[in-house]
Order: sequence, then C-alpha cells, then structure tokens
Amino acid sequence: MNDALPVMWMRGGTSKGAFFLADDLPVDPRERDARLLQGMGSPDPRQIDGMGGADPLTSKVAVVRPSNRPGVDVDYLFLQVFVDQPIITDAQNCGNILAGVGPFAIERGLVSARDGETCVVIFMENTGQTAVARVQTPGGQVTYDGHTRIDGVPGQAASIAMEFRDTAGSTCGALFPTGHVIDHLCGLDVSLIDNGMPCVLLRAKDLGITGGEPPQELEANTTLRARLEDVRQAAGSLMNLGDVTDKSVPKLTLLSVAQNGGSVRTRTFIPFKCHKTIGVLGAVSVATGCLTPGTVGHALAKHPRQNPIPFSIEHPTGALSVIAHLDGAEIERTEVLRTARKILAGVVF
Repeated sequence: MNDALPVMWMRGGTSKGAFFLADDLPVDPRERDARLLQGMGSPDPRQIDGMGGADPLTSKVAVVRPSNRPGVDVDYLFLQVFVDQPIITDAQNCGNILAGVGPFAIERGLVSARDGETCVVIFMENTGQTAVARVQTPGGQVTYDGHTRIDGVPGQAASIAMEFRDTAGSTCGALFPTGHVIDHLCGLDVSLIDNGMPCVLLRAKDLGITGGEPPQELEANTTLRARLEDVRQAAGSLMNLGDVTDKSVPKLTLLSVAQNGGSVRTRTFIPFKCHKTIGVLGAVSVATGCLTPGTVGHALAKHPRQNPIPFSIEHPTGALSVIAHLDGAEIERTEVLRTARKILAGVVF
C-alpha cells in the first residue's frame, strides 16, 4: 500500500493540524487511525517521528468530504490525536480547526468561491451540528492576508466569521445534562454544560488558586491536577459521556474575575494540559454558562445589558470574544471571529 497521504497543513484559530480529504484516507477507522498516529508521530512526548507539535493544540486532524445533506456544503470530522498515547478520539468538536475547514474546502475544489466572500456551510460530524463560515475570497480566490488579529496568534490575517446554531446539548443531550445549573462533585460546586463542547465550570478560588497563574505553574501542581481529574471522572457519567478515562472531554474551566477589561477570566484543562488560550466551542459553552443565572460563573462575570451581548473571555495569552444573540432570555445563536492560514500542501508518510 502506498504510504503517502495527501495533506494540507493549516493553522485554524489558535490550533494547527492536518487537513485531509476523506477519500484520501483508509475507509476502515482502525487502519485510518494507525496511519494518522504514524503521520503525527504518536505516541511520543516530542512526536519526534512525525508532524505533530508535541502539544494537543498542534496534534489535530480534520477529515473533510462533500456533503449529501440538503443546504450543506461539506461534512467535517474532527480527530484529536493524543501526543503520548496511541489514542485518536472523535468525542468532541474543535472550533479552532473548524476555522480552516472553509478555506480548505475551497482550496480543494469542494466549494466554488465567489468574488468577495464565500459562505461555506459545514456539518460537524462529531456532534451533528451545523456551522457557517464566511471566508474572504477576493477575485474568487481564498486570501489569508488581512487585518484581523486574534490573541494567541502572532500578526494579522483575513477574518473568518463563524456562526453556530442549535449547539445546546450536541454531545451530552441537554444544555445542562443533569437538569441543574449547579451540581456538587468531590466537595466542589460545579456547573456541567454543553453548548457545543462539554465543559465543567469551577471557581478557581474553590481550588485554592487565583485563576491567573500561568499554564506551566498549574500543570506542575500535581495536587490540583489530581483533584481536577477526580472531578472530570465524576462528571463523565453525569454528562452522559460514560467512562472518560481515554476521552478528551469534558474540558475543565476554572473561572475567576476578569482582570483586563474582559467579562471573565479562565484557565482551561484539555483535559490534562492547561490550554494556552481557549477553544472556540469551549468558549461558547463558557459564555453560555456565565450568562445563565445561578451557575458558578454567573456572579463572577460582567454582563453587558445589550443584545447581542459581546462576551470577552480572558485566557492566558489574551481574550476571545463570543457574540451571543438572545431570543428573550435564551441564547439563540453565537458568533466567533477567527483566522486561518495554509502552511503546507503535500504528502505525509
């Protein structure tokens, strides 16, 4: 069998990974995963024998195919490749890698570009939800050059606006899977929420930290990490996720009062390393949780009195803004602004 897989390496938002056409990968998931583990260089902490960047944020895969669904352009399957374990999971979406799916689909000829801006409707196979990406295509060509800056990425690039609808309960079956806005796990108050990404929201102060520590300091705190894993394991069954030992969900987000003009400050574990930023769909879940009365984050967060609500989530390298559109007291849809860049097109062995 030919061991060369056509690939496009792209940055999407604050993540980076391999983008494949589904037809270029083996049909059998076990064979597919074996090839992807080799291509990424997992399992190995440095991923020295592959393309992975020795970090969960740079060990990601997007599998894209033309869609047969009415009104949808492409189907997108996200795969998280573990760095130091021989595990590939499809248990979650990735909203940052999603930012690269629209440009990739146009580059590979799955979607015809329009002059100016091209809307790409994307079905997210992991959770059965749909997103719309607005890609800049002057002259009918994807451009990556622009003036939009997002925290966690150097420089500026062309904007990609992404709209999410009907994401509540996409993985866990309900926005608040237990039916409560607060639950008590392992001696802590938590809010278990899924608005596109299953998340456990906790108050940082309840864990004896400020919530402003750098990721490296939090990762070195073995007592904190052990306690968070206990919470994650307990939350798994309550969130209809089952045994989460070998899963990358739920994420755990520690909340504290914003310090730099944002709405709330966060530190997120994904699940074992502390995120240098915050995931797009994780941010949507966090914003929804903080905007819902009675949750652990509601009293900590600042709530602008307007509609739509600009909700700025501070993270270790800046902030990410979620625009929440309300229908009465309910969040009807959300928007996030991201960027992407094509880095490499070729084959990976």
